[in-house]
Amino acid sequence: MPASRPDVGGLIDRYGRAATDLRVSLTDRCNLRCTYCMPAEGLPWLPSSEVLTDDEIVRLVGVAVRLLGVHEVRFTGGEPLIRPGLVGIVAAVAALSPRPVLSLTTNGIGLDRLAAPLRAAGLDRVNVSLDTLDPTRFTELTRRPRLPAVLAGLQGAVAAGLTPVKINSVLMRGVNDGEAPALLRFALDHGYQLRFIEQMPLDAQHGWDRSTMITAEEILAALQSEFALLPDPVERGGAPAETWLVDGWTDAAGRPARVGVIGSVTRPFCGDCDRTRLTADGQVRACLFATEESDLRTALRSGADDEELARRWRIAMWGKRAGHGIDDPSFLQPVRPMSAIGG
Repeated sequence: MPASRPDVGGLIDRYGRAATDLRVSLTDRCNLRCTYCMPAEGLPWLPSSEVLTDDEIVRLVGVAVRLLGVHEVRFTGGEPLIRPGLVGIVAAVAALSPRPVLSLTTNGIGLDRLAAPLRAAGLDRVNVSLDTLDPTRFTELTRRPRLPAVLAGLQGAVAAGLTPVKINSVLMRGVNDGEAPALLRFALDHGYQLRFIEQMPLDAQHGWDRSTMITAEEILAALQSEFALLPDPVERGGAPAETWLVDGWTDAAGRPARVGVIGSVTRPFCGDCDRTRLTADGQVRACLFATEESDLRTALRSGADDEELARRWRIAMWGKRAGHGIDDPSFLQPVRPMSAIGG
């Protein structure tokens, strides 16, 4: 392992990984209150003075794209659709050269209204979170009766051409763990791509318990009770999801249908991780589970030029750890919850 960072331009670390996928949190706020994410009353939100402005976000993304080798940008939150300047941010980032691939992770509420403007601005695709198809259970999980709005958002994304539309689902023991086959059938029937995600220790309440988590192995067993899953011949690369072909099904484009499982806890993919993260208040995180951050906002607002911002970002990523360490007895859950970090 090299002791000092070599003089190269990209976001490399000591283990030979290069970060080319940037996750940008646009807000820590959300219009749902999912039980595995935050308490019913919400959280102490970031003061507006600490949140990056639209121009600051575009500038930092520009540094990442032009100087640091980033070629994929995903906007996250909180809930990014509630960011007032979202469409303008997407348009400005889409205008960068080289143009990055642009995606967005959302709960889908309001997507039916915003899908077309976002597509026109340059957004390429969306991931929509949906953990249940049962209206009562949805209300219990999110503390909001908004399932129809999410389903309308999915339909709006397809109509606008934000494809492939992906669904992210988290299964919880004793809550919705029996819905895996139904969620997959729903996705297949509508041409969506489904990704199941193991519940991670990123809740604001710090109530995550590995013993109650539905594992990737359990998810696959539930799916295989109703579907024949075949090995996916496509190389996974740095993608977080392991994918399988669903025998006998095709997607909206006529290609073999796939289902994915993101086993962040039991099947970690840290060795191939290619992500860097920027929080809504301008902090670089080398890992979703990092306990430290590197401040770019202060440097930016103090007059640092793009080269200096890039230098600080490179230093932050050079210190990335080999893995998230969830299996280590000394593992400490990040102080910031997922809603503040950005997914």
